[in-house]
Amino acid sequence: MDKAKLAADLAAYFEKNMDAILADLAEIIAIESIADENSAVKPFGEGSAKALAWGEAKLGELGMVTKNFDNYAVRGDFKAEGAPVLGILAHLDTVPVSSGWSYPPFELTVDNDVLYGRGTIDDKGPAVAVLWAVKAVKELGLPLKNFRVIFGGNEENGCTDMAYYKSYEAFPPMVFTPDGSFPVLNCEKGLLHITFSAPFEDSTISSVKGGMALNAIPDRCEVRYSDETSNVFVGTSAHGSRPENGVNAVTMFLDEYKGENALLCGLKKLFPHGECAGESMGMGFEDKVSGKMTCALTVLKTEGGKLCGGIDIRFPIDRTSAEIMGYVKTALENAGFAIDSCESMEPHYVDENSDFVRTLLSVYERVKGEKGYCIAEGGVTYVHDTEGAVAFGAEFPWEENNMHGDDEHISLETFRMNLNMYANAIAELCMDE
Repeated sequence: MDKAKLAADLAAYFEKNMDAILADLAEIIAIESIADENSAVKPFGEGSAKALAWGEAKLGELGMVTKNFDNYAVRGDFKAEGAPVLGILAHLDTVPVSSGWSYPPFELTVDNDVLYGRGTIDDKGPAVAVLWAVKAVKELGLPLKNFRVIFGGNEENGCTDMAYYKSYEAFPPMVFTPDGSFPVLNCEKGLLHITFSAPFEDSTISSVKGGMALNAIPDRCEVRYSDETSNVFVGTSAHGSRPENGVNAVTMFLDEYKGENALLCGLKKLFPHGECAGESMGMGFEDKVSGKMTCALTVLKTEGGKLCGGIDIRFPIDRTSAEIMGYVKTALENAGFAIDSCESMEPHYVDENSDFVRTLLSVYERVKGEKGYCIAEGGVTYVHDTEGAVAFGAEFPWEENNMHGDDEHISLETFRMNLNMYANAIAELCMDE
């Protein structure tokens, strides 16, 4: 296989078909696929089901052998026979939207070679790139072994879609997801999502409402006072795994708080505004592979006579969730709070010298024209619990695409890279020679 010629042929194919590719992206962006497990449409609501139906139809149009797993997930096999050697996993659900968008969130907007819309980077844009990568290798007539594309409908709400899918079919021996970063994301920090509360009474503050999700840095915190006045603290949203990219409106409020309420004063000491690694709780851990941990107070609200909070923590691979939880529990209990819930994931790591990872790095080098390397991140990708699996794209480490935030986007240049990376990866990993 002349890899350089193939890469050139694939790039030409995508440029020729870019209008049709963007039309497909516009279709899936228009489906409001925010998963809702409380919906009458099971298991994840009408929007998630519509997105999966769209994905199944597109896979079928490619001639893939499709199967719907009760609207938890759909998959398409490149061939009707032969065990798939590769699995590519993407999700078609998205996080909710807020009122801060400059563009219609459920319309694809192209502005100065940037593609805007909810899901453009996470994960609808990459999913469309995968579909067109399959179309390209098929129309170029490459002799390929069987491989599988899997679309899920509940990644943003706990990945119960994949737990259900795996109860019916095992993943192929090689799996990558476009749910992270290039070059190859082989190391994912561990995760802790913690909620806590304490009875709350205050003579001056009647209510606090800051943050909407545990995995997002809050951009608003509204405080109402007993004299019927209020104050809104406005920050900048960011993904919970990247608190340094945002401005936390909740800790902004605590930083400016001058009162004497013991609970609020305690949180002010534990979560100083601008601190991102939990040093004030005795942590701040880091290692050479995964880097420094992050710790963010992402939710703070009064509810049912209590002050309730939520924390997002991403910790290095040389630590355990039990160890980190010990620090947090001690700190919060000393500040007067009780732990209400804790969800955890241990770190995920794949050897950078494996044949699979080295092949993906070689594809990156050929397409990007730069030296490939492995990276670690705090974000939990779709393959966090899948042994031997890695994230391959869809963004670059130096980009800020407002994932989970207002005006989520992907540059047209990066979208082209997605198309070319995935087509070349399929060709190299699945070539039947």
